[in-house]
Amino acid sequence: MSERFFADYKKFIIIPEEEHKVGKKAFDPGDYASHYILTLSIFDAVISEWRQAAKHDIDVKQSVHSVLTEFNLKHYSNFHLQLLELDMDKSYFVLALSSRNQIEAEAAQTRVSDIVEKMITNPFYIGQSWYKLTSERGRVERKLFNFSYKEYTYETGEEK
Repeated sequence: MSERFFADYKKFIIIPEEEHKVGKKAFDPGDYASHYILTLSIFDAVISEWRQAAKHDIDVKQSVHSVLTEFNLKHYSNFHLQLLELDMDKSYFVLALSSRNQIEAEAAQTRVSDIVEKMITNPFYIGQSWYKLTSERGRVERKLFNFSYKEYTYETGEEK
């Protein structure tokens, strides 16, 4: 085959629709019906602050950035995660979780728990090797995070 066969390939580039939407549109809190502030810490941690994660070959800031970027690309039609606080001298970090669908108060515990345990934990646990940050008990139970949450009301900017 000739080297020049694909010489005009640029005329055939089409950006996939999902990536195009995500890349062009900025996060707008008004597009989401429910907002929660999540605080996550490592379950039965072997570190007492994030800075110690470097001993386990983990760059916490880069890991969090990678997981949030991937999550937002994959789940943009339903959810959005945003990092609010990550202090290297602390042992927790804070995320804002926004859901396009209203999450009823009585279902919030179950729904938020499912999101954390099924959609957020795995990319950290396996993809970013955060299993190294939990003890043997955490690895046996395959549990990475302790978390708490509180609903955030967008209209007034106050907590409920």
